[in-house]
Amino acid sequence: MGQEVDQNGPSVLDALLRISHTINTLQELDVLLERIMDIAVETVGAERGFILLNGDAGALTVQTARNIPDQNLHNLSNFSNSVVRQVLQTGETLLSYDAQSDARFRETQSIVMHQIQAVVCVPLKIKARPIGAIYLDSINRRSGFTHTSTQFLTTFANQAAIAIENAQLYQQLREENRQLRKEAQKVHGFADIVGQSARMKQVFDVMSSVADSDATVLIQGESGTGKELVARAVHYHGARRDKPFVALFCGSLPESLLESELFGHKKGAFTGAANDKKGLFETADSGTFFLDEIGDISPKLQTQLLRVLQEGEIKRVGENHVRHVDVRIISATNKNLAEKIKDGSFREDLYYRLNVININVPPLRERADDLPLLTQHFLTKFSRKYKKQIHGFTAEALNLLTRHPWPGNVRELENTIERAIVLAKGALIGPSELRLSAETNGHVMFPSGMTLEQLAKQLVEQTLRELDGNVTHAAARLGVSRRWIQYKQKQWADAKN
Repeated sequence: MGQEVDQNGPSVLDALLRISHTINTLQELDVLLERIMDIAVETVGAERGFILLNGDAGALTVQTARNIPDQNLHNLSNFSNSVVRQVLQTGETLLSYDAQSDARFRETQSIVMHQIQAVVCVPLKIKARPIGAIYLDSINRRSGFTHTSTQFLTTFANQAAIAIENAQLYQQLREENRQLRKEAQKVHGFADIVGQSARMKQVFDVMSSVADSDATVLIQGESGTGKELVARAVHYHGARRDKPFVALFCGSLPESLLESELFGHKKGAFTGAANDKKGLFETADSGTFFLDEIGDISPKLQTQLLRVLQEGEIKRVGENHVRHVDVRIISATNKNLAEKIKDGSFREDLYYRLNVININVPPLRERADDLPLLTQHFLTKFSRKYKKQIHGFTAEALNLLTRHPWPGNVRELENTIERAIVLAKGALIGPSELRLSAETNGHVMFPSGMTLEQLAKQLVEQTLRELDGNVTHAAARLGVSRRWIQYKQKQWADAKN
């Protein structure tokens, strides 16, 4: 007996093979539903159709439709509600070749009102649990609505339901993974950025929120605070992570050279332009362009950059042809751009374009809680790099690290630890390897936001460490009695227990 073929469409077997292929290749739910809808309409020869799925609250919602005006989609659930309800209640496919004369639909206003001639609705089930339905109908073409098509649609729907459930699970897992990654970033920071202080947690929170968007970001902070690390982390945790990340330091570059670097140039545009050159905006197309020290660019380049932000358009130097780029811009500065706007050296409209999201990276002196963490991080990093067995610091070295004001911020701390490990002869790093001045102008790295009691505790403990635990000498240095120190030590111990 030969294979049964519907005169209005491809073979039943062919359709089943196609949906089987779809199950194995599509993971995006929206794309999968569109494919299922196409196969169902084409195979049965229906004029219209839609797929309903159970929503979060159990209500049926339309996921995709064919040949139904967009303005009617919100009413689609009520369009043939009685047909769909019956199918979901019985769990059986419903087919009518002549719906106008079918006694089952005499009270169904939608069938009568829309002059529907043929209708079929098949449940989507997972282990007898209904998850939705496929609805198809026609006003003119009816030849595909046969009992053979009912058998096909039942088998088809079983495979489609499995595909839909797999796609939903994939979508759920991907969303959970995204949320877990976002929460992990909030708790543990980003891979190359170390910090657990309140100030850094605020930075991580903004970074996590903005990573998946295309919003421009302005990173502000003193030199050495790690602004480029923040820019890279935002890029590599975002939707453009697989696209280029291009960075350019704008400070101290002549305007002509910077313009050529940014936008490229045409051969012969100026002396030395021996060939056409692609600019960094084109190199960064579809990715992220990080402009460091944005406050140093000239008014002319500010105008050109504004055009990129507004229109996504660039022109190579010496060329009239407009090129389009899709680039996310992250910029950074240690300058006060508000002051530069006031003196007319920076465009206010450009500032607002760049500063959609602002990330202010705190100096090290304002995140002193992170000093031990950063110190240990760099100690481990450079001990491995130089293959040295360095276990820590002497008490005198720790005292210098704590009291140093770190005007160069994290970069200065990193360079200091690397230098010390290179110079170290033993297992502990001492003051001589750090090469930091003992004179700190009275500055001590105490974390911001500390209470007076916490400050007193840290000062007493630090003084005792410096004096090898001698309470009498510590009391003399601090200008208090031995009894006061002993009383405070007991109080702090009791509070800890």
